[in-house]
Amino acid sequence: MDNGSGDQYAIVFSPEGAFARGFDHESPMSPYVSDDRSTTWPGLFDGVPDVFASQLDEPAFRDENGIAMATVCFWRRTGDDGWQCGPVEGVEKDGAERLFELLADGRPEAYLTFAEDCYEVALELDAVHHVYALMPLTEEIVTALNPEVMLKDLKDDIAEIGYPRP
Repeated sequence: MDNGSGDQYAIVFSPEGAFARGFDHESPMSPYVSDDRSTTWPGLFDGVPDVFASQLDEPAFRDENGIAMATVCFWRRTGDDGWQCGPVEGVEKDGAERLFELLADGRPEAYLTFAEDCYEVALELDAVHHVYALMPLTEEIVTALNPEVMLKDLKDDIAEIGYPRP
């Protein structure tokens, strides 16, 4: 997820579990807030299991200067009883609540509100429900969500994310 305003997150799912990294550009934990932009907030990545260590060096999670774009990091290995995070201290605003609010809500209505506000477009709730139900896309549904895109334009995206096909 990249909101186009400097905030982003990524969640990696693997047989070993799930790893999430988020970046709130307004968080006091942002590496851009300090003069030493080369380091992340102390403790943020402490304790990341070896099975997720490669995610810490993932170029997609770094800026053009190699700085880790992270103010939030958490993970859960298969078999863990709960989510884990590093021992971050000295700050209350990592941005997690705002970054993951829509994802944690999980309701099509919440996405509709977000999308209409963020993209300044009116959407049809039935079309959003259709996607949330993972029903195969139709030309009508795609057009209801974005009149400038046709179903054939999404062929590669649909294949990449494994979205159900008719």
